Amino acid sequence: MTDEMKRKVIDIFSNHNNKEIPETGKNQVKLYAGFNYVRIDKDTNGKKFNREHLLKYAEKCHYIVRVMREVGGEVLLYNYDVPGSDLYKFLKSFEDNKMDGEIIELDKYFPEDLA
Repeated sequence: MTDEMKRKVIDIFSNHNNKEIPETGKNQVKLYAGFNYVRIDKDTNGKKFNREHLLKYAEKCHYIVRVMREVGGEVLLYNYDVPGSDLYKFLKSFEDNKMDGEIIELDKYFPEDLA
């Protein structure tokens, strides 16, 4: 996602959270499964998204997941390098109590060539 598109999405959520936008319209924030979302139909150039390009992009992505844990009375941060293809598996390990701690931050490493 380009910086311009990310900024637009963040602005839409910010305005929605501040109740500054109407409940209807092109960039309407919707709710599904307890989470807000905005659908993006086209890229910043007005082109439809290409499935193969997006899947290739996703294969390149890695996430640094910062997890806070208390060990021996100390608060520590653990930084995990998680490939995009394993992100759901990693998050599920917390739900299944295979891993413990509090997820503090997710940082994504973006490939340069999304389009």
